[in-house]
Amino acid sequence: MMGFNKEQNIIGIRVLNDNVIWLWKNKKSAVVIDPALSQPVIEYLKVNNLNLEAILQTHHHSDHIGGTRELIKEWPNAKVIASEKEKDRIPFQNLSVKDNDKLQLLNEEVQVIEVIGHTRSHIAFYCNKKVPFLFIGDTLFSAGCGRVFEGTYKQMYKSIIRIRDLPKNTLIYCAHEYTKSNLLWALDLEPENQNLKKKLNEVEKKLSLNELTIPFLLDEEMKINLFLRAQNLEEFTFLRANKDSWV
Repeated sequence: MMGFNKEQNIIGIRVLNDNVIWLWKNKKSAVVIDPALSQPVIEYLKVNNLNLEAILQTHHHSDHIGGTRELIKEWPNAKVIASEKEKDRIPFQNLSVKDNDKLQLLNEEVQVIEVIGHTRSHIAFYCNKKVPFLFIGDTLFSAGCGRVFEGTYKQMYKSIIRIRDLPKNTLIYCAHEYTKSNLLWALDLEPENQNLKKKLNEVEKKLSLNELTIPFLLDEEMKINLFLRAQNLEEFTFLRANKDSWV
């Protein structure tokens, strides 16, 4: 399944159970974000006669880097951009970056933002255009956030605040289609929340049409995402622990 955002020329390819591989492109080249698999990316790029300029890796999990080795066999000159802290777990990276580094990709400036918590070195990629966009990996989802595997709740909350402080018209591209499940959890906690009910209705309509429910707009997300709305670390920690035990 594929979705397309005309404003940014960003394609979403749904793979595995719920992963979304994002392809950001212009007329000649493309940048791929967290390729879980290689084949659908290779097919899209070749059918559309696009050169692979770069692969952005937000973190080391296999459902984010699984397709990278095959992609760089096809396009050996592609940059593989990853955290300098992950040279062991993303050994094929050839451009190592750190927090606040600036990159030139598809003739646009892209900033690296470190968003630790899900893993100890998770990074995001931010492009501050007229309509800014952020490739956030697994740190934030629509109506949810990533599990805290290697970091601490404090680190994750700090990362959430960093995202929250971005321009409110930022479009956020996360790596999983988790929106409906996250909304159902949030409604368990806030059953009378009309914003959540409205969003769930919109999401169910999109899913019934086999459409992606992501990306999402930060301004709208502030109304429905309990993690973004958390007022302090204690509240965030409660929410994350509650979500972890929710079935």
